[in-house]
Parts: sequence; C-alpha cells; structure tokens
Amino acid sequence: MPELPEVETTLRGISAYILNTPIIKVSVRNARLRWPVPEELAEQITHHKIIAIKRRAKYLLLSLDSGTIIIHLGMSGNLKIVYPETAYEKHEHVEFCFANGHALRLTDPRRFGAVLWTCDDIKAHPLLKHLGPEPLSEEFNAEYLYAQSRNKKIAIKQFIMNSKIVAGIGNIYANEALFASAVHPGRAAGKISKKRYHNLCAEIKKILEQAILQGGTTLKDFVGGDGKPGYFQQQLMVYGRKGEACCKCQKPLKEIRQGQRSTVYCTHCQN
Repeated sequence: MPELPEVETTLRGISAYILNTPIIKVSVRNARLRWPVPEELAEQITHHKIIAIKRRAKYLLLSLDSGTIIIHLGMSGNLKIVYPETAYEKHEHVEFCFANGHALRLTDPRRFGAVLWTCDDIKAHPLLKHLGPEPLSEEFNAEYLYAQSRNKKIAIKQFIMNSKIVAGIGNIYANEALFASAVHPGRAAGKISKKRYHNLCAEIKKILEQAILQGGTTLKDFVGGDGKPGYFQQQLMVYGRKGEACCKCQKPLKEIRQGQRSTVYCTHCQN
C-alpha cells in the first residue's frame, strides 16, 4: 500500500496544480470507499479554494477556509492530475475540478481508501488525534523512542509500525530500516539499547528521505500525483527479496510473518 514516502510524493506532485485555485465541481462516481464519501462534500467545498496541503502520517489534508478534506489512499489508491475532459478510467471514484482547468482524481481499485470532510479542528479528528510524532520531525528521536519502549515486550518491527508511537512507518520501510541498523525484527522493543535506537532512528529518517527523493516505491499500483512511478524499489535491500542473497553477507534472506505482514531479514546480519 502507499506508505509515507508515496503519500509525500503525491502531495508534492499535486500541490502546484491545485493550491489557491477554486473548486468548481465535485463528482463522486462511487461513494462506497472504506468509509462512505460524505453526501454534503460537494456542497461544502464547491467555490472554495484549497489554501494548504499537508500530510499527517499517511493522510493527505487539503485545507479550505471552510474545513478540511481528508484523503487516504488505502491499499491501492493514487491521486493524479488530469484534464476534466479526460475519459474516466476504471476505478476512478472521486474527481475535483478546478477553475484553472485541471482536475484531481482518486483511483482506488480495492476501495480501501477514503475521502472525508470535517469542519472541526483537524488535530482533534478521530483518525488523527492519537497519532504519534512524524518520523521526519525533531520530536522523533532516539531518546523518545527509547523512553516509549521501556518494558515493552512487543517485537521492534511492530513497535515502530504502531502509529501511536510514530506516525506513518509502514511495512516496506520498517523492513529496510531494521536491516540497515542491523536490528532483528523480532527483538523485544524494551530490550534494545539507547545506542541502537540512535542508529535505528537515523536509518528510519535516512531511508524515508531517500525514498521521497526517489518518488516512493512502486510495487503494484502506486504512481505519484504526476502519474510517474516511484523508483526506490530498485534500492530495496530486503523487502520482497525472500530467499535472495543478503547484499552484505550473501546468506539467503529469511521471511517470517509478523502481525499478518511479511518480514524479510538476514539471520546473520540482524541480531
């Protein structure tokens, strides 16, 4: 599914086309997403401008003077810029048309994404209010992670993927960061030293920043807001490489399941 770098790439791809431009039309071709698209959405946002676009974890927040559009790309969704007269493709469910002649369309084959609306304080929204710090922020550091991990028996991979601990680290980048910092994904979070947390935090930030620069990771359906695929997949060290040789020691990489997700790691390099 699109993870933090893919969502950030999407944000950067669409911003230049839709910021400070009035919405003149909203078309909902299929409202049955993860949560139903609000019936009042068109009435609430038509003729209003998007004055800011932000990302919180894996959510895109399109701010208007009247409230906030919350978009989640789900398992297979993407947003792309098109011209309104462009023929609809399969699974294009929601379209926002702008006064400058551009349109923003949400494509979501599996319909696990969301387009929601709130007039209230976005920080207090149920989907956002319990999220931990952003992994690329100064708030997220080794001291914070070490303090949060004390007495925790949960495996470190599941610990850093907990959005209440840190917002937006998905499966792909958790695999990669643990390999880069030589931490076994099954090690108990509370048994990891502060020194190793310094290394892990640094690798999380480094890998996410690299992935953003590369436009994210295209595994199945993801493309950025400009319609281009991400290229970070070419730099993946462990994710999706079960049985292949470790790039450091050449031993075959092992795959296990953690929390119903695939974990690939090196039994020799990670401990």
